Amino acid sequence: MGIQSEIIDRIGHIRLDRPEKANAYDRAHLVALRDAFRTISAGVSVVVIGSTSDRVFCAGADLDEMKQAQPEDAQNLLSQAVFTEIARSPVVSIAAVDGAAVAGGFELALAADLRVIGADATFRLPETRLGIIPAAGGSTRLTGLLGASVAKQVILGGEDITAAQAVAWGLGREGGNDALAVATRWAEQIRETSPEARSAAKRIIDQAAEDASLLAERTAQAALYAKR
Repeated sequence: MGIQSEIIDRIGHIRLDRPEKANAYDRAHLVALRDAFRTISAGVSVVVIGSTSDRVFCAGADLDEMKQAQPEDAQNLLSQAVFTEIARSPVVSIAAVDGAAVAGGFELALAADLRVIGADATFRLPETRLGIIPAAGGSTRLTGLLGASVAKQVILGGEDITAAQAVAWGLGREGGNDALAVATRWAEQIRETSPEARSAAKRIIDQAAEDASLLAERTAQAALYAKR
């Protein structure tokens, strides 16, 4: 199916469901994710994004499709557009990360307002090994959340972030063996807060300009695609 979505008790739930590809996304799945988020968020104040698998959150872009990418695809990068729409929505989003969040999968988790980190979660941005960069918001948002030093360790140094490190560094809340359950309980708490106050607080927190940095990601990616 690719994407599952439903509303339960006024909380939106979106599940990545492409197990044969470790939840890697192609263009069709990105469109399905975007459409599911738009539909769900119209009727709720909180959305939990997770996976139907407890072994992997998302492996990022489908490599078979990515091999065919052209410079113009990077200049109009759909993954960055979809993740930025999630990040800038007035609806609060929570990524429930069980298992591996790799490349674009990590960038999707970074786009969420909040993250719940499962005990077996790992985070990785291996794009430079492929001759590209994290351009779906990863270079921008990881730096904004954890600082330039950690971003360089992960993006340039190729270091993984373990679940324990992610929690200790403030990337998200500890989720134990069931990040989805913890994320849902958190969503229930958030659901009962003032929608006007939530919206205002999110707008103020997110006011830091990131448009220029996101444009720089797309431009650099287009140049790298052209060199392949």
